[in-house]
Amino acid sequence: MKAIVYTTYGPPDVLKVEEVAKPTPKDNEVLIKVHATTVTAADGLVRRGEPLWGRIILGLRRPRKKSLGIELAGEIESVGKDVKRFRKGDQVYGFTGFRLGAYAEYTCMPEEGSLVTKPANMTYEEAAATVDGASTALFFLRDKANIQRGQKALIIGASGSIGSAAVQLARQFGAEVTGVCSSTNVDLVTSLGADKVIDYTKEDFTNNGESYDIIFDTVGKSSFSRCKGSLKKNGCYLPTVGLINHALMLWTSITGGKKVITGMSIEKRAALIFLKELIEAGKLKSVIDRRYPLEQIADAHRYVDKGHKKGNVVITVSHTNKPA
Repeated sequence: MKAIVYTTYGPPDVLKVEEVAKPTPKDNEVLIKVHATTVTAADGLVRRGEPLWGRIILGLRRPRKKSLGIELAGEIESVGKDVKRFRKGDQVYGFTGFRLGAYAEYTCMPEEGSLVTKPANMTYEEAAATVDGASTALFFLRDKANIQRGQKALIIGASGSIGSAAVQLARQFGAEVTGVCSSTNVDLVTSLGADKVIDYTKEDFTNNGESYDIIFDTVGKSSFSRCKGSLKKNGCYLPTVGLINHALMLWTSITGGKKVITGMSIEKRAALIFLKELIEAGKLKSVIDRRYPLEQIADAHRYVDKGHKKGNVVITVSHTNKPA
């Protein structure tokens, strides 16, 4: 089978198409025929081996895992003998997490992993594009910030993968949503349901006199110190990128005032089920900027590395009839 392989950290050109052995599922695993995956900012970080402390997990000098890819949508090809939740032919979408491996024609995942049947009203490409961004937005807004109807939420990076989902989810939870993006993305963010849109090239939201219950920075373009003046008395700042000063988090929690809340969403099965219900009810849609075939994965990474993608960049995986 075809897979994207890399053996050293570096620029997009380290990603190569190779013929590798088709995996065999263990007793508790399913074999997935991958139809779509994505290129996320996180994929770029892993490809580069960044941040450096992350190499403790990724591999100090060279990557331990030879294939990237954390989001996928596809079809169950076969199941291990102990698998009960899935059967051959099921259409699924899921998150491979630290297992990686979605950049291939086939990959295996455990039955109890972050894998569920995909929304019936979405293509494989659309489904793959909702996995990590939407589940991360849900994790921060619902699970960490406990977003409530009537609250005011500011979404920084509202046109990105996490941000475009966050705008829609915050609206579904009944919040008043302000999106922050560039001039070229104002119409997109408005179409997603934002009540207000701030073009950061023309206006600094920290100087507009508005205050928010939640400021959700989905792209790492701000800081708590810069945003705290725009938070309400008991408001929270949600960063998804970078390390947070734990003393700062502890102090703000003790004082019961404005606070930083962070975390990492790894187990996504329950979130994917929740999102599937929203999608099938027509309340959440994916945003796809560009599509590339698997063979052009390096071009897709180069585009994402520029940092200006709208929503998601999807990789389509075609299948040959050659034996693996």
